[in-house]
Amino acid sequence: MVQKYQSPVRVYKHPFELVMAAYERRFPTCHLIPMFVASDVVNEESSEDGSTHRVERRCALDVDAPRLLKRIAGVDYVYFIQKNTLNRKERTLHIESHNETFSNRVIIHETCCYSVHPENEDWTCFEQTASLDIKSFFGFESTVEKIAMKQYASSIKKGKEIIEYYLKELEEEGITHVSRWTPSTISLPSSRPTSPSTNTPDIPRLAVIPAVSVPLSTEDSASQDVKLDNSLLQADSLTEILAGTPEDKLDADYIKRYLGDLTPLQESCLIRLRIWLQETHKGKIPKDEHILRFLRARDFNMDRAREILCQSLTWRKQHQVDYLLETWTSPQVLQDYYTGGWHHHDRDGRPLYILRLGQMDTKGLVRALGEESLLRHVLSINEEGLRRCEENTKVFGRPISCWTCLVDLEGLNMRHLWRPGVKALLRIIEVVEANYPETLGRLLILRAPRVFPVLWTLVSPFIDENTRKKFLIYAGNDYQGPGGLVDYIDKEIIPDFLAGECMCEVPEGGLVPKSMYRTPEELENEDVRLWTETIYQSASIFKGAPHELLIEIIDASSVITWDFDVCKGDIVFNIYHSKRAPQLPRKDPLGAHGITSPGGNNVQLIDKSWTLGQDYSMVESPLTCKEGESVQGSHITRWPGFYILQWRFHNMPACSATNLPRVDDVLATLQVSSHKCKVMYYTEVLGSEDFRLVTVDSFNSAFSVQSAPVLSLTTPSSSSTSCSVFFP
Repeated sequence: MVQKYQSPVRVYKHPFELVMAAYERRFPTCHLIPMFVASDVVNEESSEDGSTHRVERRCALDVDAPRLLKRIAGVDYVYFIQKNTLNRKERTLHIESHNETFSNRVIIHETCCYSVHPENEDWTCFEQTASLDIKSFFGFESTVEKIAMKQYASSIKKGKEIIEYYLKELEEEGITHVSRWTPSTISLPSSRPTSPSTNTPDIPRLAVIPAVSVPLSTEDSASQDVKLDNSLLQADSLTEILAGTPEDKLDADYIKRYLGDLTPLQESCLIRLRIWLQETHKGKIPKDEHILRFLRARDFNMDRAREILCQSLTWRKQHQVDYLLETWTSPQVLQDYYTGGWHHHDRDGRPLYILRLGQMDTKGLVRALGEESLLRHVLSINEEGLRRCEENTKVFGRPISCWTCLVDLEGLNMRHLWRPGVKALLRIIEVVEANYPETLGRLLILRAPRVFPVLWTLVSPFIDENTRKKFLIYAGNDYQGPGGLVDYIDKEIIPDFLAGECMCEVPEGGLVPKSMYRTPEELENEDVRLWTETIYQSASIFKGAPHELLIEIIDASSVITWDFDVCKGDIVFNIYHSKRAPQLPRKDPLGAHGITSPGGNNVQLIDKSWTLGQDYSMVESPLTCKEGESVQGSHITRWPGFYILQWRFHNMPACSATNLPRVDDVLATLQVSSHKCKVMYYTEVLGSEDFRLVTVDSFNSAFSVQSAPVLSLTTPSSSSTSCSVFFP
C-alpha cells in the first residue's frame, strides 16, 4: 500500500533570500540532524544570467533501525538523490528527492517547495509532499514501514526548527538582509561536477531528511505514530490563510490556532482529506473542525474517516441539516417539558449543556411529538453546540471543538425504562454518534440512582468506546466533594438545583398532559420525518370485530413485549397460542357495522371454525382496560408456534339481580360512539438473554395523566407467564 504525506503551509516571516541563506547552511552536514551524516554534490549548473541554479546531491543517512535489520539488509547507510532547482528570478526553490538504496524494493519520493507568500512578499512559504511504497523487504515490510514513518515524522518536526536556528545564527552574525537577484547579478559557471561545497546558495533541505528519513504519512501507520508521538506538532506545510485566505490550502499557524496541536501525520491526514473533498465532493465542503472530528473518531485512519464523513454529508444534504437552526422552531411542548438547555461554559471554555433527565417525561414527549420531532430537536441542540464551539474558540483564543454535558438523574426511576422511549433514545444516540463524532468533551452524570445501571446496560452498547471514556458518574451527593463539579465548572455557575448559586433557566419538566398526545396518523401528516417510521400502530375495534396481531415464535423462552394506550372505549386484551398458522390476515370491511374507518386498521386472524382449547389456547388471563389507560407488559413463551395478541370490544355485564344495566354501564356505553374502540400499540420480541428488566405479573398505569395514580392490576399467574414492567 502506498503511504502518502501532505504538509500544511509553513510560513517563515522572513524574506525568501534570507531563508535560502539559512537553508544553505544545512550542507554538507547538519549537527541538528544526527542521522544526516554526509552529502556530496555530484552535479551543479547555472543559467547564463545566474537566475537559475541546479544542484544534485547524493546524501547518506544513518537510519535508526534495529541492527539485525541492517545486517539482513546488508547496509549501514541509506543513500538518497536530491535535486534542487533555485529560481532567483521567480524566488522559488523546488526540491525533489528519491531513494537510491533498495530502489527495486522500496520507492520513496518527496517534493518540497519554498516560495514567496502570496499575500506578503517579505514572507516565505514552505510546503511538502511525499510517498512511500514498500514492494518487498525480506519479509519485514510492516516493520520497515513503521520505522520509516516514525523517523519521517520526527524529521518533519525538526524541519522548521532547523531553518529558525540558522536564521537566528545569521542574525547573530549581523546578517539580517540578503539582496534580491537582479539581471546585473553575477552569473555562475555553467554545469560542472563538484564535491561538497558550502558556497552554493541553493541546497536541499527537508527533502534530504524527510525522504531519507523515510516514508510518509499512512492511514494505519499514521494512526499509530500519532498516538506514539504527540510531540510531533510542527509539520512542514501547504498554503493558506495567514494574511489572506486562499481556501484551497491550510496554514500551519492557522491549524495550531483554530484546530489545536496536531502531529505532522495528523496534519497530513486532515489536508489530504480536505483536498479529496474539494476535488470530488459536490456540495458544501464541511469546516476544517468538522473534518477533524471524523478523523479523530477513526484514529486518523483516512479510509474509515472518509467513509463515515461522506455518509454524514449525504445525510446532512438529504435532510437540510445545515439550515436546521434557521428553519426549526421548537414546539411549545418542548419549550415547556424538555428539561435541557445551554448554561455558560466549563473551566476549559467548552459550552456547557445541562439535561435534567430524571425530571423528563420521556413517554409524554414521544407520544406528544413523535420520534422525528424529538430527533430534530436533539439535532438542533448539536448544531447549536457546533456554533457555540466556534464562538468560544474566538472568545478564549484557543481551539474549542467540543462541549461538556451535565446530566442530572435525580428522579430517574423505572418509568424511564419504558421500552419505546428507550428505543427512541437509542435511535437518537445512533444518529448523533454517526453525524456528530468527537463533539462531547466530557459527560458529568450526577445523582445516579439505583436504577441507573439498568439504563446504562441498555444504552452503553450503542455509545462509542472513546465516548464512554469521557463519562464521569457520581452517586448521591458525591459531586459536591473533592473531584466533583468544582473541578470542571466554576463555582459561580453551578446551578441552583445542584446547591449552587447560579439561577438556571432549564425547564423543570413535569408530566406532559395526555390531552397533548397525538395519534400516529397525526404525526405522519406532519413534515417532520428525518429517517425513521413511528414505532406505534393504531387499530380500530368494533363489537364483534376484534383486532388481532400475529407473532411467530421460533425459539421457546422468547419474550413478547407490548405497550398500548386505550384511546377510546373499553377493551379486553388477550393472548392466544396455536401450533397451526392462521389464515392470511383479512381486514374487516366493517360493512356489517355500517362504519368506515378513517384511521387505524382492523384484522381478524382466528377463524370462526376454530375451537378454543383444541385449535388454539389462551396463555394469559383476559385483561380489561379502561379508556385512557396505558398498559405495558410481557409474556415469556413456553412453546414455539404462533401467538395472537387480541384486543376486543368490552361488553358491559348486566346487573344479575334485575337484568337491567347499571347507571355506570349506560354512561360508559354512551361514550363509545357506534360501538367503536381505538388503541395505539407497539410490540417487540426479545431473546430471553436480552430481557434484563424486572418482572412482575402484570402492570397497568395512567402515567402522563397529571395527578393520576399509578395502578397495578394483577392477573392470575401461570408458570408460563411473566410480565415485564416498563413503567411509562
